[in-house]
Amino acid sequence: MKWYVKLILPALLLVVWEIAAIIINNAFILPRIESVIPVFLTPFADIYGSGSLLYNAWVSIYRVTIGFLIACVIAVPLGIILGRYPFWENFSDGLIQILRPIPPMAWVPLSLAWFGIGLTSIEFIIIIGCIFPILVSTIDGVKRVRKSWLETARIYQANNRQLMTKVVLPAAGPAIWSGLRVGFGIAWMSVVAAEMMPGAVSGLGYLIMYCYTFGQVRIIIAGMIAIGIIGIFMDQFFKFVQRKYFSWEVHDK
Repeated sequence: MKWYVKLILPALLLVVWEIAAIIINNAFILPRIESVIPVFLTPFADIYGSGSLLYNAWVSIYRVTIGFLIACVIAVPLGIILGRYPFWENFSDGLIQILRPIPPMAWVPLSLAWFGIGLTSIEFIIIIGCIFPILVSTIDGVKRVRKSWLETARIYQANNRQLMTKVVLPAAGPAIWSGLRVGFGIAWMSVVAAEMMPGAVSGLGYLIMYCYTFGQVRIIIAGMIAIGIIGIFMDQFFKFVQRKYFSWEVHDK
């Protein structure tokens, strides 16, 4: 599919948006596109004392990166262990299945009670949101490593470390990376939602809620568009790495 085909629906959405804004004729309900564009043309301009659009976007990216990396450090090694040892997977499966469906924002009251108002609470919401997709995908990827590959490695007298680094991790790599991609998407949604919690003083989520108190719907929509654009770029990065390093999985199947 040509790249420009993907622009058809967004373009139609802009047309519908503009027509609806003209018909409604109320900027508080739905501002026109021409009032939102200047927000992007002045990304360094301070917005009602809350910082610029670019600054708040950078803060959100920083927070989600930290939380995502912490989740990876926890989930990937744990997933490898659980995937390699069925006893421990069965032992922990009940707890994982209970915690996994709980939405990240359901943890907000506990997060505030445990960590108080501030960065730690936000990072906790991010971590709890993305850790389970990464964990489950890692477990699944390790479990799906072909037994014939493991047996062949043992025939050549590979030790446990070589078995892990030369067979298990490369074979499970595509599934792990897919889990990271899904996990980052959830982390990005979680950070924006967490920044709407009491005590947040920066970030795109904070900017949206802050501007709501001023009735600045145009800035709210600009913040939402910024969230979507950043999400697209992040997802494209994961897709690029997947095509570059894990394309063999598709051909292998």
